[in-house]
Amino acid sequence: MSTSTIYGSRLAHQAPANRPPAPRRAAKLPTVVLLLGAAYCLLPILWVITAASKTNGQLFSSFTLAPGTALVDNVVDLSEYQGGVYWQWILNTALYAGVGAVLSTVVSGLTGYTLAKYRFPGRSAVFNVLLAGVLVPTVVLAIPQYLLLAKFQLTDTYWSVLLPSILSPYGIYLARIYAAAAIPDSLIEAARTDGAGEVRIVTSIATPAMVPGLVTVFLFQFVAIWNNFLLPFIMLTSDRKFPVTVGLYTLLNQGNTTPVLYTLVITGALLSILPLVVLFLTLQRYWRVDLLSGAVKG
Repeated sequence: MSTSTIYGSRLAHQAPANRPPAPRRAAKLPTVVLLLGAAYCLLPILWVITAASKTNGQLFSSFTLAPGTALVDNVVDLSEYQGGVYWQWILNTALYAGVGAVLSTVVSGLTGYTLAKYRFPGRSAVFNVLLAGVLVPTVVLAIPQYLLLAKFQLTDTYWSVLLPSILSPYGIYLARIYAAAAIPDSLIEAARTDGAGEVRIVTSIATPAMVPGLVTVFLFQFVAIWNNFLLPFIMLTSDRKFPVTVGLYTLLNQGNTTPVLYTLVITGALLSILPLVVLFLTLQRYWRVDLLSGAVKG
């Protein structure tokens, strides 16, 4: 037998000894924890889906997660309630969240880019004040905002919900961090050397580079405004201007005396989730593209 054959047979017998040990059972613990967390988050959604498919009698008599057969009827009843006021609430919410999130993204992007790429006196102080604004709960600002807008006679108007939603300290913070990391200073200096103005730099260089970060700011602000309850509850008195959160709350209060409205509230809650799901599924590709580009650069 040749030397190479003997050497090869020895390597074949030694190879299993060099393999890494099998992962321990403890390594499965994070997976189990994540699965439990996912179940905890998805269980309420599952309950809403099943409860929205039941009649009012089935809602209180059948098994909690047992599906019903009245989903279409519940949607029809909800659409016909008070002349379709629910869909007016959905349109109001889309207006508040859509316009507010777009304006907030523009303001956050410009402010974050300015704080990241320009040097001016008081820049650190401005950023620290905005950072402190992230720590202030929105409930603390609700009453001062109401008093301020009441002084200008803007309460019970669409502006009373839109204006406070435009400025987002957390959005500015995210935009500033993203602009500092995504836009090299050398690229801006090269554009200035070629004669590009500041507006051209912002529109042609900064904005395309910040798209994934701006999409993140838009999504966060859109969801925050869509789910906002306290601000419109304080500012608005006309039910035709209510967002869906306040509108469903009024229905829930009426359900104490009219139990049949409970199924309408649950059905309305289910339908109000769908636009958020569609929005996330539509815009998540921007995060995927950003991760891939980062991997290529790395």
